[in-house]
Amino acid sequence: MTLNQTNKSGLLPVAIVGGGITGLTAAFELHRHGVPVTVYEASDRVGGAIRSVRAHGYLAEFGPNTILETSPRIAQLVHAVGLTHRRLDPDPRAKARYLVRNRRPVPIPASPLGFFTTPLFSWRAKWAVLREPFVPPKRDGQEESIASFVRRRLNPEFLDHVIDALVAGIYAGDPERLSLQQAFPKLAALEQEYGSLIRGQIFGARARKRRGEVAKDRAPKFSFDEGLQVLPDTLRERLGAAVQLRSQVTRLLRTQNRWQVTVQTPAGEICREHAAVLLAAPAFKLAEIKLEAGAGTSLAFLGEIRYPPVSSVVLGFRREDVEHPCEGFGMLIPRVEGFHILGTIFSSSLFPNRAPAGHLTLTSYIGGERQPELAARASEELYDLTCQDLRILLGVRGRPTFCHHYYWPRAIPQYNLGYGRYRQRMEELEGLCPGLFFGGHYRDGISLSDSILSGLRTAERITTFLTSATPMTS
Repeated sequence: MTLNQTNKSGLLPVAIVGGGITGLTAAFELHRHGVPVTVYEASDRVGGAIRSVRAHGYLAEFGPNTILETSPRIAQLVHAVGLTHRRLDPDPRAKARYLVRNRRPVPIPASPLGFFTTPLFSWRAKWAVLREPFVPPKRDGQEESIASFVRRRLNPEFLDHVIDALVAGIYAGDPERLSLQQAFPKLAALEQEYGSLIRGQIFGARARKRRGEVAKDRAPKFSFDEGLQVLPDTLRERLGAAVQLRSQVTRLLRTQNRWQVTVQTPAGEICREHAAVLLAAPAFKLAEIKLEAGAGTSLAFLGEIRYPPVSSVVLGFRREDVEHPCEGFGMLIPRVEGFHILGTIFSSSLFPNRAPAGHLTLTSYIGGERQPELAARASEELYDLTCQDLRILLGVRGRPTFCHHYYWPRAIPQYNLGYGRYRQRMEELEGLCPGLFFGGHYRDGISLSDSILSGLRTAERITTFLTSATPMTS
């Protein structure tokens, strides 16, 4: 059955494939500017990787835990959706971050003086930072791994004890495989423009201020009173019937100046016509869609993108059963320390109402590229492995009072060496297939703030396309 679903204005709606934060943000932005949309979400919920669960007085986050306010546009979206009054900023006492060294969490220094007095690094590592501005930049145009970059500009100690932990915390990835240019493009740009990371941090800050941007390591963090799930749920409410759950897009057909979208629903298969299409689902899901828009057009290449498995383990404890004060954001754990978990967020220290009175919530992650085989283990085994590590690291005693586990079989796209070819192919398809757009964590950055900004910017691109193209009416 083919439907020509025009609205009161006579315009065909934009099809948005995927009801995660990118798709919902783009849909909301288009909708509030008068562009009709239809969001197709294959599952029975919105939010994608965002998943907040309230149970037994605890609030568990199984995907991202915070939004980084890297751009004023993020706060503007929260205001436009009507959620400013539900926004939660972190406890001011939760600024400390810890890095595990010699099997104990050590505070990461927050000042230059602190860096030179911390026991985290040897004097050899500290000297490497002092000489970094004098290391010649690499400008041969060749792609480089994060590991190679750090060894070249700093030293192996920084790689093994800092960068490895940081990469595990952000990507659940491997610094030997991740591309500097693709995964950390701003670091690569600092070296190219300023010849040094330290000079780049100093002088680059002025350029970011002029653009109204904030570096991720300095950006304010926030959540909502009932967790991050509040944002996608509210976006869905604002969009109303435009969001269609349990609706899996299986085929995209370009016909003249419009798109025919085939959707599998509980009621059967339907075909609808749309003015444009935004692909905002995970890459491995998009790879299953049949694209018919001329010779050589296919989405199968997206299935090559690596997504390692990760398990999120949320445990609650009585306050008196945890020796460490846990006043801070959390701790990162390098591979060389030999633990099962990649890191732990001190969730109930970060925001209020994440645990009952006299208790605390700890959110840990297992798997990733470091030990992918661990992520798929049974819940009870993961609880035991996590508790085993937390006993050593935080002085946890007894059994947890709350246990919850979520398994992501394909968690985070890895911007590994050679990833640029995927982005290049997306750009080529956008040129070959007018009205087809790519956006989301596989294209524009993996953080929640990256995904939100991707939705906003892609909505602008779609609006520009619609106003310049031939009107698609019935």
